[in-house]
Amino acid sequence: MKLQTDRLLIKPFETNHLNDVFKIYNDETTCQFLLHGKWTDENKERKFKKKLKHNQLTKENTLNLAVLVDSEVIGDLSVWYTDMKDTVEIGYTFSKSVSGKGYATEAVSALIDYLFEVVQVHRIQANLDARNTASRNLCERVGMRKEAHFVQDFWNKGEWTDSIVFGMLKSDLENAKDKNIDY
Repeated sequence: MKLQTDRLLIKPFETNHLNDVFKIYNDETTCQFLLHGKWTDENKERKFKKKLKHNQLTKENTLNLAVLVDSEVIGDLSVWYTDMKDTVEIGYTFSKSVSGKGYATEAVSALIDYLFEVVQVHRIQANLDARNTASRNLCERVGMRKEAHFVQDFWNKGEWTDSIVFGMLKSDLENAKDKNIDY
């Protein structure tokens, strides 16, 4: 699977991507709102092997995709099926070095198009730490709607955190396109 946008190539991870991915996940602030801590020299190969293995979306398997500018990995997209019929959840992480350049919006928008048009999912959702304003803003930019805010519903990294759920149907995407919303 490969997706090409104006500036990005999105495809499954390859072994030569390890160092670029390590640069992303070896940062405490990047991992602040993720379910895991920052990667270390000791665990980077083990963690990266999981990304390599997850190269196809199935009901049982998460899909991890590299987001590349030229030949450098600047981001990581993940997709997995939920327990609800034809519903997937998406996740994403991008390098701090590319913040504010629109790459995340471009990549997530391309992924959403692919999931609705090619995979033909019914619903896409994102579940995020409520403190993660960058992620919340990205969900809104791509046309997702905030559906829920759960208070102290998730125990992570030694504290109770709030979660926000965003969702989108294909009709939401079509409405965003009709209104020329930058999704």
